[in-house]
Amino acid sequence: MAPSTTRIHQLFLLNLSLQLFDGVATYQGARFWGEGNPLLLSLIPTIGLLSTLLLFKAKACGFLVVLRRLGHRPLVYESMIVLATTYACLSFVPWMYRFFTLIRI
Repeated sequence: MAPSTTRIHQLFLLNLSLQLFDGVATYQGARFWGEGNPLLLSLIPTIGLLSTLLLFKAKACGFLVVLRRLGHRPLVYESMIVLATTYACLSFVPWMYRFFTLIRI
């Protein structure tokens, strides 16, 4: 059974929210811990933290828009699930751990 348009749209919004969270968390967290992504780290001295984050997050959100527009094609639904799971595990959970550890200190 193919996923509904509503379900794909919900995954799209979840992924956009995770991108937004990652950008804001990285911007705020870079003061204490720096940046762990070597691609971002190499561009930050050249164009600045904010410009680098905006560039990479715009690219990621643009990719999500393309995926959303292709919503009826095979593997789009699964791709959005994989992206959301990856960002939740590799961005949301670590940033939340760091921020709550910082607050507790």
